[in-house]
Amino acid sequence: MLAVCGGYQLLGRGYRGFHGEEMPGVGLLPLETVAGAQRMIGDVLLETELEPGVVRTIAGFENHAGRTRLDPGAEPLGRVVAGFGNDGESGFEGCRAGRAIGTYLHGPLLPRNPWLADWLLEQAIAHRTGGEAPVFDPLDDKLEARAHEVSAGRARSRGGKF
Repeated sequence: MLAVCGGYQLLGRGYRGFHGEEMPGVGLLPLETVAGAQRMIGDVLLETELEPGVVRTIAGFENHAGRTRLDPGAEPLGRVVAGFGNDGESGFEGCRAGRAIGTYLHGPLLPRNPWLADWLLEQAIAHRTGGEAPVFDPLDDKLEARAHEVSAGRARSRGGKF
């Protein structure tokens, strides 16, 4: 499962709006979100390890006012290299629970990170079949790799800005 922005927030226990209104979440991810006074907007670059021992980067774009706090011991999607991430303070972005991922990264997220699209498809097939995740034959991802490079470069040079 991939949930982005508001979907990410509502996969947690809930969201408290700027004026105090409470919106319950489904409780799938170990987190809560509170609206902040300023939006966090900009390019983002993460380092992540979805497969043990394999560190990769994810490039995207964030635009959110939510300040998401993960529960102690919760697994973030990644460590922020550039940008704001979950709350602009913790150094983490997103959350992962098994095969479910929540993130603030729009982007377009999957075209900029084709390995992540492959990982999600592999996990969905493994879930459906009850077996191991298949390994796909590589596709020509030159255009997608270039999109990732451009996005990662923007994140490194500008990152998020209040």
